[in-house]
Amino acid sequence: MPIWVDADACPVVVKEILCRAAERWQITTTFVANQPIRVPPSPFLKTRQVPQGFDVADDEIVQQLSPGDLVITQDIPLAAEAIEKGADVFNPRGQAFTKENIRQRLAMRNFMEEMRNAGQFSGGAAAFSQSDRKAFADQLDRWLQRHGRG
Repeated sequence: MPIWVDADACPVVVKEILCRAAERWQITTTFVANQPIRVPPSPFLKTRQVPQGFDVADDEIVQQLSPGDLVITQDIPLAAEAIEKGADVFNPRGQAFTKENIRQRLAMRNFMEEMRNAGQFSGGAAAFSQSDRKAFADQLDRWLQRHGRG
C-alpha cells in the first residue's frame, strides 16, 4: 500500500520523515507536485511533477489511488476524495481525516474561506512546531505498524 504526498505545501521536515520511513519500511512513497521535488535516491521514493494548474496534483493523486493507500495532504477537498476512494488520510500535523470528521472539516474550511473573502479573517495556520512534527511521525508510525510493514 503506497503513500501519496501532496508535496506542494508539505513542510520539509515532513518530507524528510517520509523519506526515512519509506526506506526503513520499504514502502513506495510518491511526492506529487507542480514543481520539481528533490528526494534521496531510493527504489522506494518517487516524484511526479504535474503541470501548473488548479488541483492538477490533487487530481493526479486521486487517479492513482487504491483503497488502503495513505495520502498526506493539507487539502481538505483532496482528503474527502481520497477517503471516498478508500484511502487513509492525514495532514502534515498528524491529524487524521476520516469518514466521521471530513464533512465537518469541509464545512469549517468553506466557512473560513467565506470569512476571508468577506475580509473578516486574514490569518492562516499556526507555524509548524516540534509538537506537530512529533504528532506526524507518531501517526505515520502507527499507520505503518497497522499495515504490517517492516
